Formats: sequence, structure tokens, C-alpha cells
Amino acid sequence: MYKAFLLKYAEIGLKGKNRNVFENALRDQVQFTLARLGEYHVVREQGRIFVECPDGFDYDETVDALKTVFGVWGICPVVVIESTDWEEITTGTGRYIEQFYEDKNFTFKVEAKRASKQYPITSPEICARMGEYLLHRFPEMKVDVHNPKVRVHVEVRTKTYVYSQIIPGPGGMPVGTGGKAMLLLSGGIDSPVAGYMIAKRGVAIEATYFHAPPYTSERAKQKVVDLARIISAYTGPIRLHVVNFTDIQLYIYETCPHEELTIIMRRYMMRIAEHFAKKDGCLGLITGESIGQVASQTMQSLNATNAVCELPVFRPVIGFDKQEIVAVAEKIGTFETSIEPFEDCCTIFVAKHPVTKPVLSAIEKSEKLLAERMDELVRTAVETTEVIWISTNG
Repeated sequence: MYKAFLLKYAEIGLKGKNRNVFENALRDQVQFTLARLGEYHVVREQGRIFVECPDGFDYDETVDALKTVFGVWGICPVVVIESTDWEEITTGTGRYIEQFYEDKNFTFKVEAKRASKQYPITSPEICARMGEYLLHRFPEMKVDVHNPKVRVHVEVRTKTYVYSQIIPGPGGMPVGTGGKAMLLLSGGIDSPVAGYMIAKRGVAIEATYFHAPPYTSERAKQKVVDLARIISAYTGPIRLHVVNFTDIQLYIYETCPHEELTIIMRRYMMRIAEHFAKKDGCLGLITGESIGQVASQTMQSLNATNAVCELPVFRPVIGFDKQEIVAVAEKIGTFETSIEPFEDCCTIFVAKHPVTKPVLSAIEKSEKLLAERMDELVRTAVETTEVIWISTNG
């Protein structure tokens, strides 16, 4: 029955004179997302995005793909009537109700929109005349303008679009309209959720992962690649920087007080991630930190970590408890991968009794003990970083 989708947006409609920029970005993102499924034709027309589907397309697969496009508020499978002739519109709408609703014992309301004021029938008249037609054709249906079970939408444009189903989309803003940021991606539950949440606000994502062979396995690295691929369905392609962090961690472990290991390691992670962020034109860093969740995420620890950064650090799950983060991870499909038993470098080198209220001056004093070799180790880590392009589109 369906050969097209009408996509609705919400927040983009508030953008005033810049609205067309966001509409075009949304159209392009939809086109990119659907490209791996077939030759879809995506067009923008008067506050709507229309998707014309190829012959033999998979309905469920298409809807699932559209649910990953930030900026889409509602996905409406539509019947396209290749005319604006009133008789053809009524006949086509009746045929749609006949085929889509086996049981027609329900209340309904007609909602109409005409794209051009030159169309001879006004929107209220379309509602009244279409309601009369449907009542005559299907006597078991009843009108309820206040709380109908079914809303029959009729949009008259260059063609006529009829629909009664609105499938929720992810909302947010089209990826790329909000700049770009660098995600510190680990194999845990939190950081993929953080990346997803920032991308929902229109921010394109790059990522940095800190690998510590032989203390962390190739399977731990593959787990992070898998996580990046899952969230790339929402964020678009991700450039993943895989940093060999082993020598830096060992040097910190051998040189600095053990209760400060986590904070000092974290500070060097932020420095390296910021290096790549600046190089690639990112405007901020993203982490999955939540206040008080672990020792390195107390207010004092976050302050010590922030002190090494020039770029802003975005922490979208900062006020979430673990179950709230898990709920988002389950929704976006990262949870099962995140809980696979392959530990990352943060887990391997954790101190037995980490400081929970670090004093910044004390941390900076301990880092001075690293002066002899650290610059060389950081330079080597940066120069030997592996870059992997990750995308669900191949």
C-alpha cells in the first residue's frame, strides 16, 4: 500500500530565516541513511521531507533506518494520490481506509492541509466534505473531533498525501548542524550513550579510544569498534583514533603515587584527545562521566581533569544515575555490547584506593615527576595512533 513516507520535524520549525539550512541538512541525512538500502528519492517541500521508495523496498527496514535520523520527529507512511482532483482524493482516501483498517468500528477525525491557497477547497471544507464521504461509505465509523481513535490526515500539494499513522522518530537536530566534537569512547556503558546524546543535538562525532596492549586484548579494541559502529547509525560516519596508551600508563604507574593514578591517567587522556580534537576541527570534548559514579567522577576529580583542557568538556549524562544511562543504552542498542567481558585500560590500571578528593596542586606536583620522559611518550602515542573510519553504510 505504501510507496512513500512523509517526515515531520519539530524544533527545526523554530529556526526562522535559517530554517532552510536545517531542512536541507535533514534531507541530506535522510538520503545518506537510506542509501545503503536502495535508490530512495528524498525531497524537501514546504515544511515537509518526502521519501519516495523504490519498487520492492522493505517497509520495516526503511522505518528502522528512519528512526535513527536525528531531526525526524514523526514518520508517516503515506498513500500518494497522483492528483488534486477532489473525486480522486475521496476515492483514494476511501480505498486507503478500506485496505488499512479491517475493523472500521472506530471514531475518527479528518485533519487537512492545503499547500496552496489557490486550491479551491479550504482546509476546513476538506475536513467536512471528507468526513461526510467517509461516514457515507463506512457507516460503522463515527466522528469524534475531540478524542478520535484515528486521525485521517489529507495534505493537498502538487499531489495528495493521505495518512493516519505517525511513527515516533528520535527528534533532535540533524547531525552536523551543531559543529563537531571529540568523544572519549571506552568499552563501557556510559560513553556511547554520551556520544548519542550530544549527536542528537546536531553535533557530528569523532572518537578517541585508549588501548593498552598486552594488558587489554584485541577483542577489547574490537568491542569499541563495534560500539562505534552501533552509534554511527545515529551519528553518521565516525573517525575513531586508537591510541596505544600502554607505555604512558606504565610510566605513570611506576612514577606517581598510586592513589593518584586514575586522575593523572585521565588528565593525559584528555590532553591527547584534545590534540586530535583541535587537529580535526572539533569544538569540544565529550565524556560519559556522571557525578559520583566512581572515584574519578567526583566534583574534585572532574575539576582536576578539566584543568588540562582548553576546549569545553560536554558531559551529557552528568546528572544521570546508572539505571537511567542503562535505559538509553538499551534503547540505542549498545548495552549488550558494552557489558561484554573485555576490559579497557581504565579498568586494568585502576588503583586499589584511588583518591576521591584530589587537590589540583598536588596532582600537578606529581605530574612534574614525569617530566623526563612524558613528552616523548605522548609524542610517540600520537604519531602511532591508528585511525579507523566507521560507518553503518560501509
